[in-house]
Amino acid sequence: MDSLLPPELVEKAREVIEKNRAAGRRIAVAESCTGGLVSAALTEVAGSSEVFEAGYVTYSNQAKRSALRVNEDVFDTFGAVSVATAWAMAKGALEASGADVAVAITGIAGPEGGSPAKPVGTVVFARAERDGDPDNVVADSKLFDASGGRAGVRLQAAVCALELLTP
Repeated sequence: MDSLLPPELVEKAREVIEKNRAAGRRIAVAESCTGGLVSAALTEVAGSSEVFEAGYVTYSNQAKRSALRVNEDVFDTFGAVSVATAWAMAKGALEASGADVAVAITGIAGPEGGSPAKPVGTVVFARAERDGDPDNVVADSKLFDASGGRAGVRLQAAVCALELLTP
């Protein structure tokens, strides 16, 4: 068995590792709804330790506060699934790890937990770069197709996060 993960995810991770190695960048990931899937994909690639600095699985708000220093006010004002939370997670991962670039993922994978404002399949991403312009927030919210269930949402989110890590 070559991999426990879907081939398209591992291929995207291989591309991320190779391109970041060529760019001399170290990367970190802060994951919530993907539960470590992005980190797992990156570590499927032999030699990833040259590039992959750290992965933080911060599923609860308490974990986001303690590991990534996301301020309680962010949750109270914007919610756990928001651009503000994803941005704070990415900045926290960048600071905690010492990496050059970090991506954060937070969302609602389902099958429950959605609302009319944030339905199942809503996932928010952010990327922070060391020495980047703090006013240049790279973040986006996507509504993924939830017909493939929880696993489908998580896979789509993981691929998107890897795309954000590509230089």
